[in-house]
Amino acid sequence: MLQSLRVWNFALLEEVAVEFGAGLNILTGETGAGKSILIDALGAILGQRVSSDAIRSGADALRVEAVFSLDESDADLCALLAEQEIECEDELIVLRKIARTGKGSILVNGSHVTLTFLKKIAPYLVDIHGQNENLALLREDAQRNLLEGGDSDLRTRLAAYTQVYADWKEKTRLREERAEEIEDIGERLELLRWQEKEIAEAELTAGEDEELETEIRRLSHAERLVENAAEAANLLSEDGEEGLAVLSALARVTHALDEVARYDDALANAQSMIEEAYISLQEASYEVRDYLDGIDADPARLDHIQTRMDVIDRLKKKYGGTTPAVLERLSSVRSELESVDNYDMDMAQLDKEIGTLRKQLKNLAAELTARRQEVGAALSADIARELQGLGMAKARFRIVVTPAEKYTSRGADSLAMLFSANVGEEEKPLEKIASGGELSRIALAIKSIVAARDTGGTSMVFDEIDTGIGGRTAQMVAERIAFVAHYKQVLCITHLPQIACMADNHLYIAKRVKGDATVTQVTPLSDEERVREIARMASGDDVTEAALANAREMLAGAEKKKTDFPKKSKTKN
Repeated sequence: MLQSLRVWNFALLEEVAVEFGAGLNILTGETGAGKSILIDALGAILGQRVSSDAIRSGADALRVEAVFSLDESDADLCALLAEQEIECEDELIVLRKIARTGKGSILVNGSHVTLTFLKKIAPYLVDIHGQNENLALLREDAQRNLLEGGDSDLRTRLAAYTQVYADWKEKTRLREERAEEIEDIGERLELLRWQEKEIAEAELTAGEDEELETEIRRLSHAERLVENAAEAANLLSEDGEEGLAVLSALARVTHALDEVARYDDALANAQSMIEEAYISLQEASYEVRDYLDGIDADPARLDHIQTRMDVIDRLKKKYGGTTPAVLERLSSVRSELESVDNYDMDMAQLDKEIGTLRKQLKNLAAELTARRQEVGAALSADIARELQGLGMAKARFRIVVTPAEKYTSRGADSLAMLFSANVGEEEKPLEKIASGGELSRIALAIKSIVAARDTGGTSMVFDEIDTGIGGRTAQMVAERIAFVAHYKQVLCITHLPQIACMADNHLYIAKRVKGDATVTQVTPLSDEERVREIARMASGDDVTEAALANAREMLAGAEKKKTDFPKKSKTKN
């Protein structure tokens, strides 16, 4: 809620401080007194463009300061402030300064912000009706909230849709990520498959290279092995020209010691040792001969295993230097390939889940659109009736909900509010309506319908609401403005006494000459001053006793109307 507005050197406003209260704040005064200038100053706080020409003559700069009170209904505003590391306190102070040089500064609770950020928070502070660029009603999100805020069934359907939509978006995002990953590893995958094929075809076994190296050495030196093994065999067991073989000599030694033992057992130990040696050497002789018989100088076999060894050596050089390292690489490659294969499986599962979610989304979106159309039709009829009561008897108003192919977080449809003021005129979207007065009355009609549930902290300003109306229509407009103000703060500039009578706070704007300059002053009116102002508005400058009596009667009637309004409620449907 807007608590106060202070203005320095803004056009006719030399230095003005205005306090606003809850409910309906009415601003009245003579034509040209500067009422619209005050609204322009408020617009500066909301990020509207302000030319240096607006700076009062003789001044170097203008300043505007607004103080807003905040409560729990301003959570979204506080979230925006938090993004800029601005503390959200009970009060929000916005200060804007514009120098004649064109330079300016903006402070929000003492922190410098950009004009872009100021415009971003403006819709949460004040909604000015009569100036299209600030009309919240023209925003699609505001239109959707208007449609959905009063229908619990629609909100329930939207919540169900939103959950499925979030799941669908997440699954779709995950699938896109996986697809990109698979595309990125395309070349890698080709390499892995080649490595797996190369290693697997070799059919390596642990220790095979060591065994082959041993066999290669044996086959490569077969002649020398035969030569030396034959010599060893001969020396062990074959008597030759050079003398007795080892075994023959040991046999004779054994015989000799047997003869000694017949007469003396002193060499029994030696005898036993020699017998054991004879047996061992005899076994060794058999083993040497078997080895000799088994030596196969096979060139074909040597060539084969050398070729095999070349394969193993090549793999060892490429994949780690050892056979265990090569086998470990094979295991690693197969694990990675399996992971890629799982990608394919995951993609198939994701596609299945996305397909299921999309079907759900389609059905929920269609139900949501159908319900919006029902609610929109009913709300359109209510708004049209309100417009008729506000002096727009021929007006047509329609909320059109059209199915769309694209799914969004709010459904699969587009929303448009169409309006025609007169018979024969084409219905046009609200944003293409030129008349600020028409827009103001449409907004008032809508706010009258949703007032009880629209209890947010945004203040409303009506600047052109009374354009071209009077009599019964003026009274209806007045009652509806007062009804809306029963639930939220409203600021209204008016020339109509019917509207002014409904004020909870009445401010009078007047011009006076100060020295060689003209200045505008804003003064809160007392009860008696209100009577005279209402009389002036109704009867002109010649205020008679009859005019005063009429004014008192109008004020009394207005108070009675206001007491008939239902009690305020923060409960939303």
